[in-house]
Amino acid sequence: MQNRTVIDHVTPQINNGRFPIKRVVGEQVKVTATIFGDSHDYLRALIEYRKADADVWHITEMEEGKNDIWTGSFPVDEQGFYEYRLVAWVDHLKTWYRGFKKKQADGQEMGVELQIGANFLSEKAEGLEGEDQHRVTEAIQRLGGDNESEAVEYVLSDHFAELLHDYPLRRMTTVYDRGLKVKVGRKRERFSSWYEIFPRSTSPDINRNGTFKDVEELLPRIQEFGFDVLYFPPIHPIGFRNRKGRNNAVEAMEGEPGSPWAIGSEEGGHKSILSELGTLEDYQHLMGRAKEFGMEIALDLAFQCAPDHPYIKEHPEWFIWRPDGSIMYAENPPKKYQDIVPINFETEDWKALWKELLEVTLYWCEAGVRIFRVDNPHTKPYRFWEYIIRETNERYPDVIFLAEAFTRPAIMAELAKRGFQQSYTYFTWRTSAAEMREYLEELTTTELSEYMQPNFWPNTPDILAYEMMGANENQFVKRLLLAATLSSSYGVYGPSYELMENRGNTNGKEEYYDSEKYMARHYDWSYRNRITDTYRRINRIRKEHAALQQTNNIVFTDSNNPNLLSYVKYSDDRSSIVWCIVNFDPHNPQDGYCGVPTEIVGHRNFQVQDLLTGATYWWNTGANYVRLDPGFWPAHVLEVRLQ
Repeated sequence: MQNRTVIDHVTPQINNGRFPIKRVVGEQVKVTATIFGDSHDYLRALIEYRKADADVWHITEMEEGKNDIWTGSFPVDEQGFYEYRLVAWVDHLKTWYRGFKKKQADGQEMGVELQIGANFLSEKAEGLEGEDQHRVTEAIQRLGGDNESEAVEYVLSDHFAELLHDYPLRRMTTVYDRGLKVKVGRKRERFSSWYEIFPRSTSPDINRNGTFKDVEELLPRIQEFGFDVLYFPPIHPIGFRNRKGRNNAVEAMEGEPGSPWAIGSEEGGHKSILSELGTLEDYQHLMGRAKEFGMEIALDLAFQCAPDHPYIKEHPEWFIWRPDGSIMYAENPPKKYQDIVPINFETEDWKALWKELLEVTLYWCEAGVRIFRVDNPHTKPYRFWEYIIRETNERYPDVIFLAEAFTRPAIMAELAKRGFQQSYTYFTWRTSAAEMREYLEELTTTELSEYMQPNFWPNTPDILAYEMMGANENQFVKRLLLAATLSSSYGVYGPSYELMENRGNTNGKEEYYDSEKYMARHYDWSYRNRITDTYRRINRIRKEHAALQQTNNIVFTDSNNPNLLSYVKYSDDRSSIVWCIVNFDPHNPQDGYCGVPTEIVGHRNFQVQDLLTGATYWWNTGANYVRLDPGFWPAHVLEVRLQ
């Protein structure tokens, strides 16, 4: 087809449309493109969008900016997939109209120009019906009337300008249609506060391990702290063969419970529940009670097996067998995981394997699970995860998958492209203000922001960062506030975090001593301290301020003190603006001046209120002085109040 316009450099799109971008219900999709034509004619450009299963396209106008850059946006109001494309053309009516006004202002004869305009409108009227056709036909008659001055006056009216906007003349359109898609999820994909516990460590009785019913008794406490996702390690039967003992000892002592990630025994596999925790009915009752407290339960999805998992007898072809007839257990040299057997995804029986693992996922969805934390997804094929997530979300659009993959950047990005709605990150290892700023700018200003939703964790059962070993209370408060304000989704592994456990294993690795992965613990669940108070405060602040409910709207400002990190978060409509300044030194007060993000707050003085303390300050458009004592609060979390 002949056309005169070019549409290029369309964003957002991932791998030329191979993968969808991601949004949540209620958000806007902003689209930019370079659009230009030959000569100097007037161009029009539209975004056409629809639900993927709909027949009718909706339309929104694009606006031209500098250097042929056009922008537009459209809303996504339902879960599922949307698709969009761009359309551009030379609008001869608007081109004529622009020339008409110039010629009239120059005093030229307008009779022929009126006839040209009427001809264009007649062409447009041919494709219209009803009231639309009536409006355009009436305009044609007025342009062709006997009184030329009245016709000219009509053409110059606002009414006529509105008519031309409503009824563009589309000829020789250029359509940019590469199957661009948006995957739209529920708000919790974007905004969530996670709290991880081991159910077996929830018993108030030191003579027994915890159960789901014990967890129910803790729901009021967790609700008080403000968390909305309660996450458990795997709840399935734990293997006995090669069971690990305390501190990852190669052999377990009698009565030691083993690692929950060593899944499967004679008691059952991935569709079973460890009987010591309770029954499926107990688990579903817990999920129902959690919902009453405004929380969801996230299930750990770990596709690996203990040596005595039923799959090994039923499907030996799904595993790797060594020449001596023994099964290959998991290794990451020099590390050995004798209690875990990896699944062989290169098996010739891969179709049956994929089907079975999908059935495992759907089984738990049918039981009521809507959030999965996926263990080590980077050790399985990417197409496998694309299949699992696609098939699951087709049946259950509200299911969320969190990728627990501490690996190389390209791999983490690929998992997000393949469908994971949330991703673990490198937050744990960004320990200076400069490193943190650089990392956040990578997450929020590059293509990653279109499809990868970070979830920041200052600790996990697997990881006690070197920075946290021997750390003081101020350090725990600081990392908590950073996670909760930089990312709209974050989590902590508790109660280890509020107890400020900071003793590393003696092997020199970033691991806890007496790791709960290999033993049941007994805690004082009534414990309150500065950390639990910070949970309560910061989670309340997050829920009350929309600026903290998304990650990407963030602007960093400069400080003359490298120990201070200054950043402003804001909602799309700028009705919520929160300015955070964090002291990265957990031992000493730090002070300095922080610049003002005038692109967000403008060029005027304004008031800020510290949401942690209630203190208010008047700040100006220049740099403002701050002093942060980590022993009091290591951060300002300031609501910006523009006057």
